[in-house]
Amino acid sequence: MQLPLKTLLIDDEPLAISRLRRLLVPYSDTFDIIGEAGNGAEGLAFIEAKQPDVIFLDIEMPLLNGFEMLSKLNTMPMVIFATAYDQYAIRAFEENSVDYLLKPIEAERLSRTAQKIRSQVERDGAKSRSNPMTDSLMQLLAQMQPKKEIHSLSVKTGDKIVLVSLTDIAYFEAEDKYVFLCTTDGQKHLTTYTLTTLSEKLPDTFLRVSRSVLVNRFKIAEVHRHFDSKYLLVLADKKTTKLTTGSTYADAIRQLLEL
Repeated sequence: MQLPLKTLLIDDEPLAISRLRRLLVPYSDTFDIIGEAGNGAEGLAFIEAKQPDVIFLDIEMPLLNGFEMLSKLNTMPMVIFATAYDQYAIRAFEENSVDYLLKPIEAERLSRTAQKIRSQVERDGAKSRSNPMTDSLMQLLAQMQPKKEIHSLSVKTGDKIVLVSLTDIAYFEAEDKYVFLCTTDGQKHLTTYTLTTLSEKLPDTFLRVSRSVLVNRFKIAEVHRHFDSKYLLVLADKKTTKLTTGSTYADAIRQLLEL
């Protein structure tokens, strides 16, 4: 990858593109603007045809939004988000080391981005045209995708498959290599999932409280302080189950349960 970088601007607001073009004029030694796209579909076609080195990308656009467009790319350029997204998303960008410009874009902030990109390219030289932030970007895309809404899980009991409503599940517990689903009425079913898969699949009402337990936060009746930054959770199920949390999960538990 060599300077200046072949650059594509993708935004559905003509005024935003015009402003960005104007702000990029002082950085012609870093960015060579080779085109514009007014939505994600146009951007996708342009990227596949022209293979730009870097794109400035809006997120909220018609036809395909920025995340959807990126998920369809065969080759990933360097990505600089230009976004009016809220602070939650901005924190996600920062945590994943993905560069972004918050609209309305300020000249001083763009200057830092240009310097960052230039230093990155000069450091890496022509070794590769791939995006140095690809792994971080993929993590961000996965993080920003909404979870598919589910209302039940299937478990096998004998010769039949039973659907268990999420509202009837008190907690999941790993024992050796197996994970069991435990209902509020005291039933226990073997599942085919790992706790990690369940953490990703289930809504945020299910909280990982230790290496071996994932609990329905709406089934927690009492919380007692335990030793070593642990908590004892008493559940509102038939057995009045008591679960001890892991010390490494203390901060997440305090935050989610507002302790």
